[in-house]
Amino acid sequence: MSSLFPALVDGPREKIALRFGERSLTYGELGAAAGAVAARVRGTGRVAVWATPELETAVAVTGTLLAGVAAVPLNPKSGEKELAHILSDSAPGMILAAPGAELPAVVGDMERVDVDSPRSGDLPAGTAFAGVSLSDSDEDPALIVYTSGTTGPPKGAVIPRRALATTLDALADAWQWTGDDVLVQALPLFHVHGLVLGILGPLRRGGSVRHLGRFSTEGVARELADGATMLFGVPTMYHRIAEALPDDPELAKALGRARLLVSGSAALPVHDHERIAAATGRRVIERYGMTETLMNTAMRADGEARAGTVGPPLPGVELRLVEEDGTEVAAYDGESVGEIQVRGPNLFTGYLNRPDATAAAFTADGWFRTGDVAVREADGYVRIVGRKATDLIKSGGYKIGAGEIENALLEHAGVREAAVTGEPDPDLGERIVAWIVPVDREVPPSTEELAEHVTRRLAPHKRPRVVRYLDALPRNDMGKIMKRALADG
Repeated sequence: MSSLFPALVDGPREKIALRFGERSLTYGELGAAAGAVAARVRGTGRVAVWATPELETAVAVTGTLLAGVAAVPLNPKSGEKELAHILSDSAPGMILAAPGAELPAVVGDMERVDVDSPRSGDLPAGTAFAGVSLSDSDEDPALIVYTSGTTGPPKGAVIPRRALATTLDALADAWQWTGDDVLVQALPLFHVHGLVLGILGPLRRGGSVRHLGRFSTEGVARELADGATMLFGVPTMYHRIAEALPDDPELAKALGRARLLVSGSAALPVHDHERIAAATGRRVIERYGMTETLMNTAMRADGEARAGTVGPPLPGVELRLVEEDGTEVAAYDGESVGEIQVRGPNLFTGYLNRPDATAAAFTADGWFRTGDVAVREADGYVRIVGRKATDLIKSGGYKIGAGEIENALLEHAGVREAAVTGEPDPDLGERIVAWIVPVDREVPPSTEELAEHVTRRLAPHKRPRVVRYLDALPRNDMGKIMKRALADG
């Protein structure tokens, strides 16, 4: 297999590859720094990376991949019990970290290697890639990324080099992504979105990435006004952008200059889609993926941007919707709900040390069971309606997706945030529960008002029967609403 990063070998050495705040590395400098890491870790089975949002994390992962070694990104905010499980399960030979980073006691006696980010001028000519193999098997592990562990200890998804290359190349096709693009992002680097799409994606194309470190609308406006062409974010970030736009004409102007605004990791509410489009003239496009599959679908840069959908399957990805008995849904009509199953070169090879979980995740003929439920249009566009375990509500004989009700609730002027779950009901099987963060906590919209609002937009059987009011919805690091926390609360 050819190098994951051809630009490090034969690209323009003086071009900026990475910028984190005031610190940056050209391709020549990144090649030297990553080459030094590769030489240090070569021959190690697996390497842990303390994945802070810093330049050193990008250098550490790039160098580890150059050496043909699997990187295990660690979330610095993880608790000690979770970290202990991940380290025990993955058994890395060393941990890479930025100089000065404080590591928790659970790391124990593991060998620590501080990652320097030297300028190319600090190294003798020719030291980049000295003794480093740039070619490895397609099936060699590239990353071991741990899932959130909502139903037990986190599982390590083994992502091969083949999956990285095919996913990033498919996105390049869909988004017309080239080395001329400059990406702005502020995503965590221990997750697929921020690390694979947001760092490795630009490096594979020979482009540039500017990481803000911490998200701010000011930072987004500054970078887009200064020549950046793409923005990657999660719905929480785009919601903050939508809220800021009415009072920030410079932000609207900067977003209007962007070639591509991409949202992922959770569904972006239609209300925020429309507010951003109205203020900037640009539509946010969405894509759909997960740790085990990398990316499955994406709206194309040259296609129709439909709010509330994640586009058609990417090149090389097979996608189907199945009923509970495993049969494919009868019709792709935009209404029939089924679980998404996917098959293709973008898939992981299995869960580390968990053959039981790996076997349970796949059908006999190789389809991966995502656990996500969706509808599909006749032309292939997919609309996610939620997770099978938490977002598929069976009420009065109907299968109802929570996502469309949430979008309807968010169109109410008195609703700031909304989540929808189901709870047992002796008559209906499950009743629809709306969890609302009201705009005015003193005078929130009533249950009757919200039920009528939803009925007018959707159908009577999709109206909430119960409304519960909160000061804030529980969210994880990627901005996803933690519905199990709502149900348990």
